[in-house]
Amino acid sequence: MKRPRKRATSVAVIDIGSNSVRLVIYESLSRNLTTLFNEKALCGLGREVQSTGLLAEDAVAKALTALRRFRALCRIQRVGRVYAIATAACRDARNGPDFIAEAERICGTRIEILSGPREAKLSALGVVSGVHKPDGIVGDLGGGSVELIDVKGNRVHSGVTLPLGSLALQDLSHKSLKRAERIVRNELSEVPQLKAGRGRNFYAVGGTWRALARIHIIQSGYPLKVMHGYSIPAADALDFAQRLRRLAAANLLANIEAVADARRPLLTYAALVLEYIIRVAKPKTIVFSTFGVREGLFYEMLPPAERAKDGLICAAQTMNGLLSRSARHAEELIAWTDRLVRVVRLRETDEDRRLRHAACLLSDIGWRVHPDHRGEETLSLITNGNFGSITHQGRTFVALSVFYRYAGLSLENEPPEIVQEMVPHTMLERARLLGAAFRVAHLISAARPGVLPATHFRTDGRKLMLVFEHRMVDLVADRVGSRFKQLARLVGRTGSIVRR
Repeated sequence: MKRPRKRATSVAVIDIGSNSVRLVIYESLSRNLTTLFNEKALCGLGREVQSTGLLAEDAVAKALTALRRFRALCRIQRVGRVYAIATAACRDARNGPDFIAEAERICGTRIEILSGPREAKLSALGVVSGVHKPDGIVGDLGGGSVELIDVKGNRVHSGVTLPLGSLALQDLSHKSLKRAERIVRNELSEVPQLKAGRGRNFYAVGGTWRALARIHIIQSGYPLKVMHGYSIPAADALDFAQRLRRLAAANLLANIEAVADARRPLLTYAALVLEYIIRVAKPKTIVFSTFGVREGLFYEMLPPAERAKDGLICAAQTMNGLLSRSARHAEELIAWTDRLVRVVRLRETDEDRRLRHAACLLSDIGWRVHPDHRGEETLSLITNGNFGSITHQGRTFVALSVFYRYAGLSLENEPPEIVQEMVPHTMLERARLLGAAFRVAHLISAARPGVLPATHFRTDGRKLMLVFEHRMVDLVADRVGSRFKQLARLVGRTGSIVRR
């Protein structure tokens, strides 16, 4: 007897942009979108729309070929539901409707042609889903347009769309940088959405701006290779954008190997738009976001209770469930460290607390690695992890906490200095403290649930005590005592074990 086929929970989005056509398949529609597959084809649909009003014939052929492949990939992956969207080039071109009709036939699904305001809103929702409590202006630079919209927390305001996408600007200016600069200056000088950006963040969304970030990461020797959440002070970003323009004038951009060939000619226009946004908006920091329209589309579909969840904690819970020996033990570790913080009266902000909770959830994910390499492997896994709702400084703190849990606190086993420098000294010391707490907790419990709730913290003056309930006293050993004394010293106390 054949078993009924399990219903597929995966979802996919086909994103038909002005420069690239992309397929992304996610494991499920949830607060923590986990990518199963991601592929793009640089087709350049919007290459000539501003000058001719038409999608270029060769670009259309290339895009339809990519869509046939994407449809086949969705079929072999047994995707549960496929969504499709199209942006500026398709909505602006006279032959856009004909292209969309053929694309819908190939994809087997309706394609939503996003209006400018709708595209801006989805970009902002993408940032809301991937940045913890965002506050600033979201700018989504595509091939055909740039969308600008104000976001604060989960509140999204009305947006504006301008024909300043990299391909559109190249087309409008007839590849003249002086003409392109005049166009950008005129379009951006009085945009109300930018006037509210002073002293806040500017969230840069879009592939060509990400390419700029990739170049900056390489040139600066930055230790993390994660694009999402990479931030640059606005003054530094302005200098960098101007330097890129000088390289373009000297015809030196062709030597940048970190960027795809098809995207290199567009870097100058992306840098130009960023430069004038900084001049007009006067933001404090440029933050690059890999979360944009696609993530915003799915975030919008979630029930309100799911949208309200913390994206970082959801991602950490997923990793905990997949990689730890016991998911429940990690939850008990959160409660255990909550009690420790409360008893020793350790001062924590809300952000400190959420980072500590994330570290608890990730504290056992390296157990399958060889013991000699668990520290460095988990350090790399967390600092370069594919999740959002955390700053680079925050992910470094979480990674260091788990590193110290595995590598210990001796000077011989310190993490690379370049990673330590990612966080201030007080944060580094807090990571050492949390790592020391993990070393005690995991030694006591062997990462099994039901043990930590039977241990309690007490204080007597400057003495910190760990009390074992009678049913758990056989777990007490000299090694447990020495590790607990080390933890107590880090909070300025003497430590002792008590058997109840």
